[in-house]
Amino acid sequence: MERFSELKWWILVGVELRMTALLRMSNMLINLFGPIRVLDKEGIPAKPGDLLAVEICNLGPLPGDEWGYTATFDRENGGGFLTDHFPCATKAIWYFEGIYAYSPHIPGVRFPGLTHPGIIGTAPSMELLNIWNEREREVEENGHKSLKLCEVLHSRPLANLPSTKGCHLGKIKKGTAEWEKIAKEAARTIPGRENGGNCDIKNLSRGSKTYLPVFVEGANLSTGDMHFSQGDGEVSFCGAIEMSGFLELKCEIIRGGMKRYLTPMGPTPLHVNPIFEIGPVEPRFSEWLVFEGISVDESGRQHFLDASVAYKRAVLNAIDYLSKFGYSKEQIYLLLSCCPCEGRISGIVDSPNALATLAIPTAIFDQDIRPKTGKVPVGPRLVRKPDVLRCTYDGNLPTTKNPAALM
Repeated sequence: MERFSELKWWILVGVELRMTALLRMSNMLINLFGPIRVLDKEGIPAKPGDLLAVEICNLGPLPGDEWGYTATFDRENGGGFLTDHFPCATKAIWYFEGIYAYSPHIPGVRFPGLTHPGIIGTAPSMELLNIWNEREREVEENGHKSLKLCEVLHSRPLANLPSTKGCHLGKIKKGTAEWEKIAKEAARTIPGRENGGNCDIKNLSRGSKTYLPVFVEGANLSTGDMHFSQGDGEVSFCGAIEMSGFLELKCEIIRGGMKRYLTPMGPTPLHVNPIFEIGPVEPRFSEWLVFEGISVDESGRQHFLDASVAYKRAVLNAIDYLSKFGYSKEQIYLLLSCCPCEGRISGIVDSPNALATLAIPTAIFDQDIRPKTGKVPVGPRLVRKPDVLRCTYDGNLPTTKNPAALM
């Protein structure tokens, strides 16, 4: 499930390491470049307890490869945030015009992308790796019985444990004893963790800086999973505009920075999290349509201050509303996963309801999507005959229907 691309070039400049990576899409889930051993100008590597400041200097699509895609997985193959509502595998192709993206599968929409790497992180120590594998194995093996949220959010598996299936380990030869050992203990790159990793923070674009904890000598920095654009939450899972791209980084080592700047939130000094400094470059919109969700699920059951249930409701509300304007719900699901929409936890203290919002910039549409007096317009211009590419769902898992929508 990981693939490493080669480092194009690197040079040492003072205490900084500058590097350029080329990452090309393949049939693997996540493309990575690294790990990179980071040294200072004296040739001394980053040490455990340091902070690694990584600045994104430049990035973008590979020249001649100006296209990408957004997709959902089949429910039997991981699904997505709303996989119980959308169990089929779907896909939309996007083409780039400078900073803008458009899709023949979701017509009538065009928006500027905020290009970023979905993954940026350092390597864990063996102690931290064991902590990850132990806690994630507990969730995967017992979570179905102990976590009530699993009855509302249906993405599976609950955790991606170390496995030889789909494992790519760079130049280590597959089938050797070394390859087998690493594959059976190496953490999957699906979730973000204490080291950074698959954070999918859409604002980490040009000029942004990430302060990553260092757990091993040399830091072993990796990055990749290039996105042309993404909505907050990347709700369809394969849900940004995935693309081939280039990335230029600048690194600086802050000696002893973990202890000075990061406070552990857990039982060991390893339970820390990175700090992110957002860059000055992003699309600017002045008008938004905002959808609210509360922590009450589709069956009407109340949950206590659950932001995940509230955000699911907000996304479902947005999908149902926008589908009134000539789009299929699958089109809107993919769109909300990759357009520059803004997700917020707007309330987390007013028991029993958490309140989440999803704000969609109205300017990305070629029609006015605001509520008005009279009926929703249904003229020929609003009938979108093209649709996303989709497969049939042949699995046996139950799907969720909104009871009120069937009335």
